[in-house]
Amino acid sequence: MSIVSSVAPRSGRTTELILLLGAVGIVGLAYVNLGLATTGTLPPGLAAVGVGYLAVSLAFHVVLRWKAKYADPLILPIVTLLNGLGLVMIHRVDIARGREIADGVALRQLMWSALAVAIATAVLFALRDHRLLRRYTWIAGVAGFALLLLPLMPIIGNSEYGSRIWIRVGPLSFQPGEVAKLLLAVFFAGYLVQTRDALSVAGRKILGLTLPRARDLGPILIAWLASLSVLVFERDLGSSLLFFGLFVAMLYIATERVSWIAIGLALFVAGAYLAYLTFGHVQTRVLLWLDTFSPEALHTSDQLAKGLMGMAAGGMIGTGIGRGRPDLTYLAESDFIVPSFGEELGMIGLFAILALYALLVERGLRTSLGTRDGFGKLLAAGLSFSLALQCFVVVGGVTRVIPLTGLTMPFLSAGGSSLLANWTLVALLLRISDHARRPVPDAQQASAVGEAHTQVVRLS
Repeated sequence: MSIVSSVAPRSGRTTELILLLGAVGIVGLAYVNLGLATTGTLPPGLAAVGVGYLAVSLAFHVVLRWKAKYADPLILPIVTLLNGLGLVMIHRVDIARGREIADGVALRQLMWSALAVAIATAVLFALRDHRLLRRYTWIAGVAGFALLLLPLMPIIGNSEYGSRIWIRVGPLSFQPGEVAKLLLAVFFAGYLVQTRDALSVAGRKILGLTLPRARDLGPILIAWLASLSVLVFERDLGSSLLFFGLFVAMLYIATERVSWIAIGLALFVAGAYLAYLTFGHVQTRVLLWLDTFSPEALHTSDQLAKGLMGMAAGGMIGTGIGRGRPDLTYLAESDFIVPSFGEELGMIGLFAILALYALLVERGLRTSLGTRDGFGKLLAAGLSFSLALQCFVVVGGVTRVIPLTGLTMPFLSAGGSSLLANWTLVALLLRISDHARRPVPDAQQASAVGEAHTQVVRLS
């Protein structure tokens, strides 16, 4: 017999407000420290930037009080702190490269941040119940795959740094794969909720591992072929790994069968080896991974070597914000922003940032556990895992744990596409957590209590 409490849980909005003010304060101190270290004076526009960032953060907090009162109180402060620290480091690289504020990457990133928060706010207003997304399962799937293939279009498709993952319309460029991961997470969640009973049916047992039936292998084979297609035609190792890993993880969560993980790993190893034998750009990345400081690798690209040397120069406590040379590494404000933080904040500071990501993923998984519907559980878990996998791939690439993939660090790296997609991901997690933590309505409470009382009477 379950007991339904009539005591409403705390919303956590006051806790969120206190943590949010602390997060904005830390970002402000980092910005002041950067100005003092580079010019010996307070940075220009300190009041305007600080007040503006605080106003945007508080506006989103007010929206949560109004539209998602019981949303998780830790998610917004964590994301605000990460986004703000990313802005500071991007501005630091701008200073090192002699860029003016008006022409710098940091100003564009600040504008993208404001737009991303506005879109996240619109999601909270438009989506009052995450379960409505289940109606659009197949639409989300078709749209997600279409976005993945959009860079292959002959007119708008654009190739940069060897990967064809961008579309360009006039002066504007966009990476549709960032949005595709959200749509595919919705599609996977809706599809697996419908089919998980069939996919959970046990087949033969080999080497102590219960494998699924042969007829049920179709979905994972299709996902494997689709991820290989992204790797082959777009030369995008990161999106290919993220897409296939997301599907395998959500498949395991839906069925709770370890055999799907084993099959997924086997297919991934086979696909990676096939790509290594077939494509020269994959062989180049493997060379940079295994023999970074060899003459052949350095002649090809010394980006990874410079990133590693920058982190080595930072040591345990770092050189201090504004006192390193992260600008010596190519793409220090985007793909290699993690080594930039490692150099100036040291291993301790970098571990603190990674702890923030770990806590953010933990809150997402906690939301998944607390959600009362299967679709919400899978969607929250999938969104959280995609965030965790992207962080692992980025940090693993710049530290030589795995080959470089070209993905960007969520919220930290420069890039409007990534900010828009990840703030939308946060809005979805907040909406699901609001549903998970919201108390049962009074009418449902009365009904549940009445049913429990009837069961007790019958038992007695």
